[in-house]
Amino acid sequence: MYFKFFAAVYCIIFGVFGNPNLLLDKYRYISVVLDQKSNTLVIKNHTNDDYVAKAAFKNSMNESGWSKLYVSTNGKYSDVLQAEAAGMAEGFLTSDHISMNYMNTLNDYCVNEKEYCKKLENFIDENSKWMSQQLEIKENAKSLYWQQVVLVNKQLEGLLNGYLESNTQPSLTLLNVRMLQLYGDLFDLEKRLGKKSFKKFGSCSGLVKLFPNNSDLVISHVTWFSYSTMLRIFKYYNFTFHDEQGNLIPGNEQSFASYPGSLLSLDDFYILSSGLVTQETSISNDNNNLWEYVQPSSLFEWVRNIVANRLASTASEWCYLFERYNSGTYNNQWMILNYNLFEPGKHLKPDTFWVLEQLPGIVEMADMSIFLQENGYWASYNIPYFPYIYNISGYMDSLKKFGDFFDYNLNPRAQIFKRDHMKVSDMQSLIKLMRYNNFQNDPFAKCNCTPSHNAANAISSRNDMNPANGSYPFSDLVHDKFGAIDCKATSFQLSKLMSQFIVGGPTYDQQPPFQWSKTEWNRPLGHPDIFKFNPELLDWRKEEWIYSKLNI
Repeated sequence: MYFKFFAAVYCIIFGVFGNPNLLLDKYRYISVVLDQKSNTLVIKNHTNDDYVAKAAFKNSMNESGWSKLYVSTNGKYSDVLQAEAAGMAEGFLTSDHISMNYMNTLNDYCVNEKEYCKKLENFIDENSKWMSQQLEIKENAKSLYWQQVVLVNKQLEGLLNGYLESNTQPSLTLLNVRMLQLYGDLFDLEKRLGKKSFKKFGSCSGLVKLFPNNSDLVISHVTWFSYSTMLRIFKYYNFTFHDEQGNLIPGNEQSFASYPGSLLSLDDFYILSSGLVTQETSISNDNNNLWEYVQPSSLFEWVRNIVANRLASTASEWCYLFERYNSGTYNNQWMILNYNLFEPGKHLKPDTFWVLEQLPGIVEMADMSIFLQENGYWASYNIPYFPYIYNISGYMDSLKKFGDFFDYNLNPRAQIFKRDHMKVSDMQSLIKLMRYNNFQNDPFAKCNCTPSHNAANAISSRNDMNPANGSYPFSDLVHDKFGAIDCKATSFQLSKLMSQFIVGGPTYDQQPPFQWSKTEWNRPLGHPDIFKFNPELLDWRKEEWIYSKLNI
């Protein structure tokens, strides 16, 4: 009842003032310092030279479809203190966005699902206890891997404390903020724990493209998600965490697409100071026999994701770190690109590009550098590449029942990528391909449905454009507030600068822009009415609003 009242008040306020973002400061800066008397972390509404963490936030959703967050920590303090302070800075600085994102996506999650949510809460509690038990093992207590697990949880606790310090409503709990991290893992936990109704499965499109004569190597990703999640933040973390020898960890700096209250990307798309770029597209498990491998005695995907990004120096090392303690949740095909090994004009070296696919109880990975060199591209579109993963996950059964949509080579996106990847010659043409949706005229968009062409059969889906009264053989093709909600892309040179091209919102290249007021759905909190934003180059070095205030 309280949440419904809060939502109503929000809607009244935002209805009076029109655009909710007008109520918020565009630029915000804070420091988290260590109070010497109480030996506790304290938030200061200004920058401070003796900081444990400092952060800058730009509320620019209405300008570009993205807000931006920069968080930096001070290496003179312990890693544990840095992690907690970094979380506090983000939780406090973005508290209004966290509140809106929670209300948009999770506020009603347990309505009519009390039995499932009790099971979910117990599962999460058991997982937390298991992690604590692992840290009591002497070898783990000294392990760099488990030290990072500790830091992830400290950062999460700090996020909650910073949010609570802001006095923003609703007053969230640790379980609430854990749920924001688990948004991807929930896709599979819902099936494992028997939720009555499932969220629409997250999907994405990914591309790794090798230019002719190996002149450049580019990578791009578009996220397919519920339109309710389009309150976005692009983040830059600069954490001075250390290994056992006192050296900086490889992935201490990260640039990634994310969401309010999330410590990970969730899309996922990361540029790392290690020289790696990591991204994924989701794959589904429809084999009920595999769910027994989803147990609390594991690390959720969102934790393993962060740890691998921080510690890996090579693509193969990333894969071996990530597969440890496999939870079997948020099952994905991961693409790991090591730009350290790329030399323009020369053949790809081994270990440049790896692919990993995860299911409950199973992880398969391989060096796909030769494949990329011979074919010129790697496309990813929510269908497993490795035959064993494909067969055991149930895709073969879906292929027999529904046809080519579930075929690795004949899926509409597979055929579009195969036909059009050669048109990519620069970043602009790369973004054009990744935002492509000409479903009314593309022969590969045909389906056994009414109408005959489907807006999900494109690199960037627009399920909102499928008629509500249409006839569709399976849920991927239905009318829904769902589709591609962004684009991220980087190149060899851009990645060295931790830079990327970004676009916010559903594609409008061949289709009309998405506009909430022209649909049957209510506009979520914090969203602009219309999403019509141009691609922008996000070069963190040129974001003067950060450096002018933080003295970096």
